[in-house]
Amino acid sequence: MQNILNAGFVQGMVKVTSDMWLKGWDERNGGNVSLRLLPEEVSAFRADFYPEPRCIELSQPVPALAGDWFIVTGSGKFFRNVQLDPADCLALLQVDDSGLAYKIHWGLCHGGLPTSELAAHFQSHSVRKQLSQGADRVIMHCHATHFMALSYVVNLDPARFTRLLWEGSTECLVVFPEGVGILPWMVPGTDAIGQATADAMTKHSLVMWPFHGVFGAGPTLDETFGLIDTAEKASEVVVKVLSMGGIRQSITTEQLMELAERFDVRPWQAALQAERSDVA
Repeated sequence: MQNILNAGFVQGMVKVTSDMWLKGWDERNGGNVSLRLLPEEVSAFRADFYPEPRCIELSQPVPALAGDWFIVTGSGKFFRNVQLDPADCLALLQVDDSGLAYKIHWGLCHGGLPTSELAAHFQSHSVRKQLSQGADRVIMHCHATHFMALSYVVNLDPARFTRLLWEGSTECLVVFPEGVGILPWMVPGTDAIGQATADAMTKHSLVMWPFHGVFGAGPTLDETFGLIDTAEKASEVVVKVLSMGGIRQSITTEQLMELAERFDVRPWQAALQAERSDVA
């Protein structure tokens, strides 16, 4: 009999939360991850489900996710502890057929609820599922250090900020050619920030929450982690360059266009035409 603790989706969550904590992106209970699962990925582990799953109403309906399965991090759970007790730190849940509630079928074995940002995750999942024809299955939020630090010192125009990161590392334009969306500062854990993030996710797979962190979307845990890691590496380079006196030379617009052609990506034109977002 298969044990759900050995399931690929549980082990994947264990690995990515450990990697994020080791990166320093998820202090204490900071950050949250959700992975949309296919029914066939879940069905083999029904023997481990709770006989009477808890049913919880959603604050916002998600008809686009009706019937969908997810594994998510728990509210108040420390990422450094997921590897020690995934059954306490993670939750396997299914949205009901109306999209108005969900049931917890496994996990959170000592009680508790899924991440307080579940509404934001579900709103973004709804958008990315439709936009990618079902390919995007991960929403990931963390407090990437240098990415967050830049929000304090640079102009927060999305196109100009994107241009800054594209110039911060050659691979950035290839990894996120659609650029970075930026929200105004908003209270986390609310439907309002969830809707604003979902709106930005219609155009960008990376969204900055200024003075807080980043939301990323992608098809797999590895791809989404890599997306954020790439933006964070470029941010670290930019932070160090600014601390050494500022940018003297960088990748030109013509070179960015050559890069896009070589790797067959379509860069966000507003960012391609923008001046980089230097220190305000």
